[in-house]
Amino acid sequence: MPNILIVEDEEAIRRVLKKVLSEDDSKNNILEASDGVEAINKIKTENLQLVICDIKMPKKDGLDVLNFLKSYDDKIPIIMISGHGDLKTAVMAMRKGAFDYIEKPPDLNSLLSSVRESLKNKIKVKKSSVKTSKQSKYEIVGDSKKIKELKQIIEKISPTNARVMILGPNGSGKELVARQIHNNSLRSDGPFIEVNCAAIPSELIESELFGHLKGSFTSAHKDRVGKFEAANNGTIFLDEIGDMSLSAQSKVLRAIQESKIQKVGSEKDIFVDSRIIAATNKDLKTLIKENKFREDLYHRIAVIELNVPKLDDRKDDIVLLVDHFLEQLSNSNENGIFTMDSKAIKLLSTYSWKGNVRELRNVVERLTILSENNNISSDDVKRFSGKK
Repeated sequence: MPNILIVEDEEAIRRVLKKVLSEDDSKNNILEASDGVEAINKIKTENLQLVICDIKMPKKDGLDVLNFLKSYDDKIPIIMISGHGDLKTAVMAMRKGAFDYIEKPPDLNSLLSSVRESLKNKIKVKKSSVKTSKQSKYEIVGDSKKIKELKQIIEKISPTNARVMILGPNGSGKELVARQIHNNSLRSDGPFIEVNCAAIPSELIESELFGHLKGSFTSAHKDRVGKFEAANNGTIFLDEIGDMSLSAQSKVLRAIQESKIQKVGSEKDIFVDSRIIAATNKDLKTLIKENKFREDLYHRIAVIELNVPKLDDRKDDIVLLVDHFLEQLSNSNENGIFTMDSKAIKLLSTYSWKGNVRELRNVVERLTILSENNNISSDDVKRFSGKK
């Protein structure tokens, strides 16, 4: 029977949480603390499997409890509960190692899901063979300061259920970051479902996201499973979310708030448990001011905000990226192993890359096709790269 400590200064909330968790299938044993000092004493004296902790409390706050727990026994997961105004503090808590963050008033389905997830995976266990192949396929290549910082944050947030907003220009690798988060998460055995919000007509996006019943509209010839349902127990990646219609945004907001959806043409609720990762190359705060993006949706999704740097800001990585692409292309080509001399790579490093990593890969592939031999020279770069 797991011992769960609820740390909350509001007795009414403690009572509700205790009732819900006591009646859960796992038959949890609930302990209580009304402030941070009492919580730290119980962490020292009780054999705990999980801590659920409010952020704003008297005497010592939730961050004090988190810092103590991580130094005392970092194998005990902690779920933070926070009001909307504490969003920045909640993000800080995630970066310090909190397992998850639940906004007040807590959605009980989300909380139960997070509790079960944390107890099931008390410490992140890497499934070596499967995870290694996934990591190599979606590896983030680079050793620059900005990429190192990005990798460190990905490592911290991946084992949580925190919703993530990935920002960055086209071609910078936002999907790669999303896949890394999923592959290193506790949901890595579940599906990773990608939705390109910019590529779906606005009149069809609700059907795409939530599914539909046969006959619900003219071209609905059969029932369809939506992306949210398909991503159950996994991750849904909403790429280019800045292009989503306001109508669809409101439905996505409901799906996040209530962990349930309705298919187009149906009034039946379908409960879903999927982690949401979103990405955009647009300035969402500007779109909010222009009433083109819902502020409440932004705050729901952007619990963690990641910025993927453009290639021009990480040119130190070009050598590693070129080697990586040449290895990939050599493995998929019958013409042998491709290499590039140092002068050629240095020349590539002097160019501006408006298309970012995607453009660099295209240029490297073009050079392997058009160069006269398998060792690409600076002359080949000048002739065939299309760069000046």
